[in-house]
Amino acid sequence: MFLCALLVLFAATAAAQTLTVTTADGHSTTLSAAQIAAAPHVTITADDHGTAAKFEGVPLATVLSMSGVQLGDSLRGPRLTEVVLATAADGYKVSFALAELDPAFATREIILADKRDGKPLAPKEGPFRIVAPGDKRLARWIRQVTELKIVAVK
Repeated sequence: MFLCALLVLFAATAAAQTLTVTTADGHSTTLSAAQIAAAPHVTITADDHGTAAKFEGVPLATVLSMSGVQLGDSLRGPRLTEVVLATAADGYKVSFALAELDPAFATREIILADKRDGKPLAPKEGPFRIVAPGDKRLARWIRQVTELKIVAVK
């Protein structure tokens, strides 16, 4: 019985260490924390509710590309209506226009952070958190991100 409970706990912990990305056509990719940790990282120093913090993470554009989402020249016409719906473990959701994540359109980098001040994110924040420098309100700095879903607005 103890072994079964331990396996269930391990499976829940492993699932919490993943990110699911779903494209507009319904194709899903699950990225592990190890895959995200191995991707090229950037560092952003930002004000987090009055406290200076250094976040390290992968640009959301890179995360989307790792999952097969096409950006750059293919992002035009009807695709400019696509948004990224980010969902947290508690069901909180925020959205970003796909174009605001594409380096061909935007000058700022919105990241999927996995470290804060050189350490892995605390459980209440991570394992993944979106950091959107330049937002005046931090309402889209979503914690405990579990899913990114591309939605076409029609």
